[in-house]
This record gives sequence, C-alpha cells and structure tokens, in this order.
Amino acid sequence: MTLLVTIIILALIFDYINGFHDAANSIATIVSTKVLTPFQAVLWAAFFNFVAFFIAKYLIGEFGIANTVSKTVYEDFITLPVIFAGIIAAIIWNLATWWFGIPSSSSHTLIGGFAGAAIMASGFKAVQSVVILKIAAFIFLAPIIGMTIAFLLTLLVLNICKKANPHKAESWFKKLQLVSSALFSIGHGLNDSQKVMGIIAAALIAAHPLGLGMGIESIEDLPNWVAFACFTMISLGTMSGGWKIVKTMGSRITKVTPLEGMVAETAGALTLYLTEYLKIPVSTTHTITGAIIGVGATKRLSAVRWGVTQNLLVAWILTIPVSGLLAAGVYLFVSLFI
Repeated sequence: MTLLVTIIILALIFDYINGFHDAANSIATIVSTKVLTPFQAVLWAAFFNFVAFFIAKYLIGEFGIANTVSKTVYEDFITLPVIFAGIIAAIIWNLATWWFGIPSSSSHTLIGGFAGAAIMASGFKAVQSVVILKIAAFIFLAPIIGMTIAFLLTLLVLNICKKANPHKAESWFKKLQLVSSALFSIGHGLNDSQKVMGIIAAALIAAHPLGLGMGIESIEDLPNWVAFACFTMISLGTMSGGWKIVKTMGSRITKVTPLEGMVAETAGALTLYLTEYLKIPVSTTHTITGAIIGVGATKRLSAVRWGVTQNLLVAWILTIPVSGLLAAGVYLFVSLFI
C-alpha cells in the first residue's frame, strides 16, 4: 500500500512538473508579443488547463488518451516497481531538460520511462509495440501537422487582411491571441493531464490482484478524484511558469508578431484536438514548435532559425530512449530493495 501511495504522489508531482515545464507552450507567443505579462499569462493558461477537465468529463465523456497510455505495457507485466521506476526516470529527465531550457516532451518522457522499466523487468514482450510505434510516429507527425496548418492559416489570414489598417489589425490580433491561447491551453490540459491519469490507472490496476484497497479491474473503474487531481496539478504547475523554455519558444525559433502568435496557437490547438479525437498522446511542445516554424516559413525559410530547430529535434528523438534507459537503471536499483 505504501508503494502505491508513493507512486500516486510521484505521478502528481510529475504532473505538476509537466505543468511548469510545458507552461511555455501555452504562453510563449502571448508573452513575446506583450499581449499579457508573464504572470497574467500563466494564470490565463492555468485556468484553461483546468477547464479542460470539465470538457473531457462532461462534453467528450471519456479520457481516451489515458486509456492509450495505460496500455503501453501489457497488463500482465505491469507491476508497482515498474511504474515507480518509470515515474522516477521521467521526473529526472523532465527536470534536466527544464534546467537547460530544452523544450522536450513530457509525454514521451513518461511513456519512455514506463516502457523502459517494463522491458528491464520482463523483456521486450512486456510492451505493446504497436502502441509505442504509433506514439513515436507522432514525434514527427505532430509538428508536421502543426506546421502545415499554421502555414496555410497564415496565408489565409494575410490574404483576408491585406487591405486592413495595420494598427487596427494588430489590435484585433492581440485580442484574438487571448482566444487562441485559451484554446491551446485547453488542448494542453486535455492531452497532458490524461497521460498521468493513464499511469495512475496502470498502478491501480496492478494493485488489484494484490488485494490493495484502491485497486481497480480496468480504467473504466478509475475514480473521479484521479482525473480531478491530475487536472488540478497540471494547472498549478502551469501557474509556476517555465521561463527558460518561454525564451526558446517565444523568440529563438523565429520572431513572432500578434498575428503569427494567434495563428501558431490556433494551429497548435487544432492539432491537439485532432490527436485527442484519435486518442493518441502527443507532445504539446512538438505541436506548438511545428506551428511556430510554419508561421515563420511563410515570410521566408531563412526567418526560421533552423539551427535551433535541429537541436530541438535531436532532443525530441532522444527523449524516449534516454527515458527508457534511465528507467531501466532505476528499476535495477529499486529491485534490490523491493
């Protein structure tokens, strides 16, 4: 029982870290365009992170991404030590990338850690390779989708507004950035909170055969407090901000205007809603980065700082294997005591 409670606490801590790690995704463009101050922006994003809970529960009526994450490892091979090792590894990688200002994926960190610990415990037969390959494919697909939508949407908006008064248009786009940022924050909450829900669900399922009080038979039996706690923690984490990554996302990739910020956030939100529909956990970091690149590419390809994006891509590709290796090492250590 102690280990189960520890896992739930650590998962919620990871959710909090995820919030401040990924706060930059929701607020980088709105801060860099000076539509809101950093403090106002994190409050705005945190509020809509929490609104996502009510949308998932009462409008969508299910937590599909949580279900996908919980099935990364076959149920027969899910144990509490495996989940514990995966979460510890995910926390280490998330804190390291936050410290160095690298906008890596919290999603892939968590999934890589979960899978890596399971592989170390039981071999490759423990993981559902189809699920992992689908998730890994969206390391590339999510930013491409975001980039394509942003590119086309920018061209459309520029064409519609080509005769508009520049000062009046900029004023309108600053107001619209509030809407687009809210839409993206809802997508962030829907996507990222459910990943932690999936891990907690896996822990409660693993606890059921052990006869522990909180154990459940399937994710359909997941108590309401789990979802509420996960959405609350990511909102609190977002309120803590992530200023190092804000700098990377908001200015180092390409210079962003209110129009471009609005388009990037809208394109990122649409991508997240699509993947929510497909029940595929994706990286909000990858999504908004792709959208920002798409916006910058409409001016000219040289407007995008491709050296920065290359470094980001390397970090993205390394996240799952590095998290997996970290988790494998943690599992070896933990297995000596549990």
